[in-house]
Amino acid sequence: MIVSNLIERSKPKGIDVSSHQPNINWKGVARNDISFAYIKATEGISYKSPNFHSQYTGAATAGLIRGAYHFARPDVSSGARQAMHFLANGGGWTDDGITLPGALDMEYNPYGAKCYGLGTSGMVSWIQDFSNTYHSRTGRYPVIYTTTEWWKTCTGNSAAFGATNPLWIARYASEIGALPAGWESASFWQHADSGPNPGDADLFNGDMDALKRLARGC
Repeated sequence: MIVSNLIERSKPKGIDVSSHQPNINWKGVARNDISFAYIKATEGISYKSPNFHSQYTGAATAGLIRGAYHFARPDVSSGARQAMHFLANGGGWTDDGITLPGALDMEYNPYGAKCYGLGTSGMVSWIQDFSNTYHSRTGRYPVIYTTTEWWKTCTGNSAAFGATNPLWIARYASEIGALPAGWESASFWQHADSGPNPGDADLFNGDMDALKRLARGC
């Protein structure tokens, strides 16, 4: 599907960060009109970001809506095991109005075979294993972060998740472009990998009330 309209820059702005941004002035970020943040919590089955707790609480203290994300490593364990690692180390969700559902970061393998040695059906099954485990523990399906290119290459452009999982698409351009199969729109758009704030720059496809509804699960 091609989405040709530019997502309005007046929509809620956000950032996503990891341990590469260890010292963040969250009050300054909030003053820069940033409304939400996704923060890396875990990777694979053993990594835990050493900066996650301070980043997560700092974002909340500054008044941001925030969520955690997990960098997927389908080459090292089942999806269910990684979901449990994520949940045990900051990736949970609570109905407190300021916590976004956890996000699953699906992108090319930086350490080896780009699709982690899995075929397209195996990758879809792995994502379903993670997603269903997360949903069974929290009542929420995780947001899926990806690029359209990765999704086509590594899942065969599966349409299996569009009805359940919010989409967070990465595309550094003036328009969001083609979306993976199954999704009619993206909830989040990572449109730049740098800017006036730490980390990557994101937009939410809705107004603040809609962002708060996503956080509350309604």
